[in-house]
Amino acid sequence: MPAALGRILIYTRHLDEMTRFYCEYFGFRAIRHDGDRIVELRPEGAGATILLHPAAQGQKQGQALVKLVFDLEDVEDFCRRAALGGLTFGPIHKADGYAFANANDPSGNTVSVSSRAYRD
Repeated sequence: MPAALGRILIYTRHLDEMTRFYCEYFGFRAIRHDGDRIVELRPEGAGATILLHPAAQGQKQGQALVKLVFDLEDVEDFCRRAALGGLTFGPIHKADGYAFANANDPSGNTVSVSSRAYRD
């Protein structure tokens, strides 16, 4: 039986800011369990759950070679609406029939919005 990607773990020193960022801009719902230091961010629909884990002292922020990509049909509209809430994306790039733009979360990790999943 193949394994399905269900969770992505992000180490951070900014639990509260990261929780607010992913909930406010990408529609996740934060779940916290008593005695558990991990914050679970569940999507409001299909998609992987993000686990926010407190980073150890020696871990560097924002230097992982991983980028979270959020699929949506209208990148330009999403970026415009995000900017109204204070999240600024870089330029919108168009490539091979789709568009994408990048920003950083509060821990310096790159996040992308992309219409690649909706291209012809």
